[in-house]
Amino acid sequence: MTPLDLAWVCLGGGLGSLLRWWVGRMVGERYHGDLPVSTLLINVSGAFVIGYLSVRLGVDWRDRYSTAVMAGLLTGGLGGYTTFSTMQLDAATLTRQAPGRAVSYLVISIGAGLAAAALGAALAHVSG
Repeated sequence: MTPLDLAWVCLGGGLGSLLRWWVGRMVGERYHGDLPVSTLLINVSGAFVIGYLSVRLGVDWRDRYSTAVMAGLLTGGLGGYTTFSTMQLDAATLTRQAPGRAVSYLVISIGAGLAAAALGAALAHVSG
């Protein structure tokens, strides 16, 4: 790892986190329902983008840190944007309120995330 690699990851992570905060805030101001929709939307959209870009950039999961674009955009940017830990916290909070809703939220989050990543990858294959 070089100092430039570190700089790209930090820059991408900061921008991705800022985007996550902004999307979460915008959704939270408009939606006041029973499920953490902002976290779901962030993680599913991030899964779609990383699925698409991974195919377009020819990323192998064993070597996704090799270039500045991969380090800054995929690891930093999308890593900062998506949030597994917040999804887990949301589920834990829901468990105290409504255990069935927590399980549904996790199933929907994981299923939709997998589908979004696969759709992004498929779209990348079709488009070029």
